[in-house]
Amino acid sequence: MVEASQSGERSVDDTVLDAARDCVLAYGVRRTTMTDVARRAGVSRMTVYRRWPDAQSLIGDLMSREWHQVLMAAADAETVGSARSRLVSRVVAVARQLREHPLLCKIRDVDPEVLLPYLLDRRGNGQDEMLRFLAAALAAGHEDHSIRPGAPEVMARAVFLTTQSFVLSVRTVADDVPVEEFDRELALLVDGYLRPD
Repeated sequence: MVEASQSGERSVDDTVLDAARDCVLAYGVRRTTMTDVARRAGVSRMTVYRRWPDAQSLIGDLMSREWHQVLMAAADAETVGSARSRLVSRVVAVARQLREHPLLCKIRDVDPEVLLPYLLDRRGNGQDEMLRFLAAALAAGHEDHSIRPGAPEVMARAVFLTTQSFVLSVRTVADDVPVEEFDRELALLVDGYLRPD
């Protein structure tokens, strides 16, 4: 994960990733080039290529950074209640923020094929981070007995798969239903799945 320097200054990596985000928002993934990113970041192409071998790896790191920021914002949001209630609130918050995230919306609308490998073949770094977050939250729920027994890693994957569909597929069924209604339904689904007998 790319981080700012300890002095508080923005790193070159962050500057390049910001430029990549701006390019994708302006042109889409397929039309974003390393030259465009370097120009927008105000650095040489070699500076970009030293850090990322190609646009695909750059966009992968950009998505990981953006999803990390969403996850961290949700993780800091809810600090009271049982581990289960905190987890449900965070899952719904992450789903809502990702569904509305400008970068994800642009990729989904213009370059949906970019998402297909992460839906059908393999996980990305952002997905792995979300699974670790869920497993840790589930373990906390086992400790306070607010979540039913079960393997946290397996349960995390079930919650992840459910939430992913609410992020990426909700438009296919939301033609006459306000999207906010699906947030309430997601909360009910996840809470019911995790609730002890």
